[in-house]
Amino acid sequence: MTESFTPTWMLDAIYHLTPEQLNAQGIKAVLTDLDNTLIAWNNPDGTPELHDWLDEMRAAGITVMIVSNNSADRVERVAKPLDLPFVSRALKPNAKGLKEAQHALDLEPNELVMVGDQLLTDVWASNRAGIRSILVKPLIETDQWNTKINRFFEKGVKKRVMKKHPDMTWRTSID
Repeated sequence: MTESFTPTWMLDAIYHLTPEQLNAQGIKAVLTDLDNTLIAWNNPDGTPELHDWLDEMRAAGITVMIVSNNSADRVERVAKPLDLPFVSRALKPNAKGLKEAQHALDLEPNELVMVGDQLLTDVWASNRAGIRSILVKPLIETDQWNTKINRFFEKGVKKRVMKKHPDMTWRTSID
């Protein structure tokens, strides 16, 4: 059961991911969750660190695409000013949204990585889609009400995953 929820890597934050690390893994595009992964859920404009990271990805020719369960209006509010493509209403943990993103980018699953802060949505959807995943720490400790429910159930799952994979630790690189 734990394999469905086991990420490929664990990073402290999405901003630690570099073009060099991605290129070494043959990854051409980063699919990213929105809230508490790319931006704090209560800060739709993002931080200077986010803007710098996106500039670095663009300069390296790596596409960043938001794949979120949020409504199109909510995702567009963030994606449009950042000039990012997106898939809304992704239905994670279903693989539908990730497959839609893969099709839109015309890439193979091994050329993608999904980054998210939740095992029960982001990582599970990635594993269902055959896409490698990176679990990141939430950017802030507070969550929207619906995410709080997931976090409650996620605690037990995370404990089992970590017990089965003691080598899984928070890192600053996927190398």
